Amino acid sequence: MFDNDQLRSFLAVAETLNFTRAAERLGLSQPTISQHVRKLEDHAGRQLVFRDTREVRLTDNGDAMAGFARNIMAAQDDAARYFSGAAMRGRLRFGTADDLAYTRLPTILRDFRQLYPQINLELTVSQSDQLYRRVKAGQLDLVFVKWVSALQTSSGSESGGQEGRVVRHDHFSWVGLEQTNLDPEAPVPLIAYPSPSLSRRLAIDALEGAGRTWRITCNTKEINGVIAAVRAGIGVTVMPSTLIPDDLVSITRRFELPPVGEVDFTLIRNPLARTDVVDALEQAIMGRKLNAAKG
Repeated sequence: MFDNDQLRSFLAVAETLNFTRAAERLGLSQPTISQHVRKLEDHAGRQLVFRDTREVRLTDNGDAMAGFARNIMAAQDDAARYFSGAAMRGRLRFGTADDLAYTRLPTILRDFRQLYPQINLELTVSQSDQLYRRVKAGQLDLVFVKWVSALQTSSGSESGGQEGRVVRHDHFSWVGLEQTNLDPEAPVPLIAYPSPSLSRRLAIDALEGAGRTWRITCNTKEINGVIAAVRAGIGVTVMPSTLIPDDLVSITRRFELPPVGEVDFTLIRNPLARTDVVDALEQAIMGRKLNAAKG
């Protein structure tokens, strides 16, 4: 319905609010830009741009057209890439720690699959330690894990410090219900993943380092089980502060529980995996805000 050149010129004007800069951006003359915008207005039957000697601004119809134009151009670019054979193809074995599903990661993965429909994305959800071992063994191409400098390999030796690409820094907090009440003389009731588990190990090390006793009140393999147990009031857990659900609270200072430490959300890649495919997903994750998904 609308001409590509006219839409492209209009978007340049919409983004710069200047006909001269729009022309420079597209490598066209200013009269050509003006002609494209005028023809687009004629085609739409509405004024899209208000222009006088002092300013250039979009009308309400112009704001609406800018949104439509971006969608039209993006769809045409995707279609051209897909049918020209330039669409990226291949298999990508991606692993993520299960509690990172409480971020915007699922939305990022959905958008990635729509953008690259010919990439076969195979998803593995597990604990960070297990994912780390699998990417090192070449069984996964890219993993998104919780990482600390003292991360241990399956042999028990240090992995050599920080590696991978940090998406976000965070710190662990002790988490419970608002009405949680801990007896300082009694063992701390701990809800944790089964061993081996990074958060379990750090929690126990912190408690023992502070001379606090503890007991496991719930072993669960999934973050949903951890949160359900905390909500049931049968104990407390440790988790990254930015992932604490709205109905739970940090209780670290309330009961003088020992600090657990810092944590990074980190992408670690298999160096033998296809670089272009891994780069595409890594950039999709790095380029989006990885906020916690509330509600």
